[in-house]
Amino acid sequence: MGPSKGGEPTGDLASAISSAFGSFDKFKQQFSEAAATQFGSGWAWLYVDTNKSPATLEVTATANQDTPAMEAGKVPILGLDVWEHAYYLQYQSKRAAYIDAWWNVVNWEEVATRYEQVRA
Repeated sequence: MGPSKGGEPTGDLASAISSAFGSFDKFKQQFSEAAATQFGSGWAWLYVDTNKSPATLEVTATANQDTPAMEAGKVPILGLDVWEHAYYLQYQSKRAAYIDAWWNVVNWEEVATRYEQVRA
């Protein structure tokens, strides 16, 4: 995350997202749904599954402190904290509003850097 970021990814990451999910909007919908439907504390993730050839982008949600990295070959490149402490002071119980606002601070340059590091 970063101030004044948001928007959409560009370059190879944008192409990989379109390839994996059909479009950026479909990715955003799937990721937001993973975050919104995570019961209780947890995370939503965009990760690279290096077990597949070629490596693919996937979305998942995990409970509590778990991450995709707990499984070999799954490398998270973007995470959204949906533990209540992450949003309660500003959003109270409105997780969906928090998720919508979160998209405005995603640092796509950093996510792209992480994606390139996994691919290297």
